[in-house]
Amino acid sequence: MGSELQVQPWPGLNRKSNQAWIKLLLVVLLAGVAFRFFVSSSNLGSVLPDYVRQAFLGGAHLSEPSSLESGPEKDLDVEEIDFGDQRTSDAQKDFLQERRCNLFTGEWVHDPAGPMYTNETCRFIESPQNCMTNGRPDREYLYWKWKPYGCELPAFDAEKFLDSMRNKSWALIGDSILRNHVQSMLCLLSRIEDPEEVYHDETFKSRRWHFKSHNFTLSLIWSPFLIKADVFENDDGVSTADIELHLDILDKNWTDLYQNFDYVVISTGQWFLKTAIYWDSGKMIGCHYCKGRNLTEVTAGYAFRRALQEVFQFINSSPHRPLVFYRTWTPDHFENGEWWSGGKCNRTKPYKKGDYDGKNIDHLMRKIEIDEFKDAIRLGGSPMRLLDTFDLSVLRPDGHSGPYRTFHPFDEQGRRKPNVVNDCLHWCLPGPIDAWNDILMQMSTTST
Repeated sequence: MGSELQVQPWPGLNRKSNQAWIKLLLVVLLAGVAFRFFVSSSNLGSVLPDYVRQAFLGGAHLSEPSSLESGPEKDLDVEEIDFGDQRTSDAQKDFLQERRCNLFTGEWVHDPAGPMYTNETCRFIESPQNCMTNGRPDREYLYWKWKPYGCELPAFDAEKFLDSMRNKSWALIGDSILRNHVQSMLCLLSRIEDPEEVYHDETFKSRRWHFKSHNFTLSLIWSPFLIKADVFENDDGVSTADIELHLDILDKNWTDLYQNFDYVVISTGQWFLKTAIYWDSGKMIGCHYCKGRNLTEVTAGYAFRRALQEVFQFINSSPHRPLVFYRTWTPDHFENGEWWSGGKCNRTKPYKKGDYDGKNIDHLMRKIEIDEFKDAIRLGGSPMRLLDTFDLSVLRPDGHSGPYRTFHPFDEQGRRKPNVVNDCLHWCLPGPIDAWNDILMQMSTTST
């Protein structure tokens, strides 16, 4: 009909030429299938750039199960990585996506074997993370292990780790989450050799241990912002004045010692959400969440980005070249409030994939750090790897200390004792954070 849209054939197509076009199309499709089969079956991994595999997927060469498992799409997948100079072809990306194990994407599966240590066998668990000693009644949170999609992740092998790190020195640099991480590592390593503490500062926040028979040194360096910070706060989070951050000056607590280490795990994050006054180039530029003060509001994300830029620039420009692992943002699991307003974390099982993926602030800060890490990798310099613990951590609301950061927080009638607050950020030991060391071992021992 005249009013209807008349579909016109492509120019050059008619009844006599239709068959020829169809045959040509079939030839192209069959050639594409053959090429894809060749790509999947060939040793394409050998030409995959190391900086891509190692920096973003952990650099792990783990044996695949007989039947490759599939799982939900990764939060940080190959298509989200800007490869800059396009050294990786589409075919190589397909291989990376389908045939390499991403240690950071998977699920928690039941593990009847349970943890490799307990509060009775490890002397390094500090009271706020010693949930069993503090009276936590449930135990199911102990019987899970992290299972990456597409491969098996071996449990931490302390003997193999210490042998491979003979005459080496490690440092974990950051905040109290890194302290939590160090405790887990010490518990795992002390099953083979009990270390001697050879240094601590006045507050016991920066410490160093020596494993004499392996000449292996493990250091914890307190630097919650990684940049210069004037902090007026006690261990309970009570402040007498606002924090002052110098966004363009790195913290000498770690930079002065950097040249001493062969391996570095570095991270920051949650402290940037605190009220703080910001300085840059010797000038006060504003403040984050300073109520009642006539100061320009500057977002925590801006300060976080500036700090990471300074950190990565220092690492890349340093003549010293340790292997550096940047550990990603750690989510909390406070529900129905925050730590100061009655927030709780009383779940007893992990989330399943898709049940929960974090808060808006988690995704905002995570995007910032991934962007800055990618930029640092493109610029080149010191070898860096992304220790991306976000996905496996966000699925474990059951693994935090909660009220059991305090010794027996409830009275005989089950009522909460005065001044007890929930900790839904740090992790019980043993607990989910032990999986960070399973992954870290694979990343470090396959990189040596």
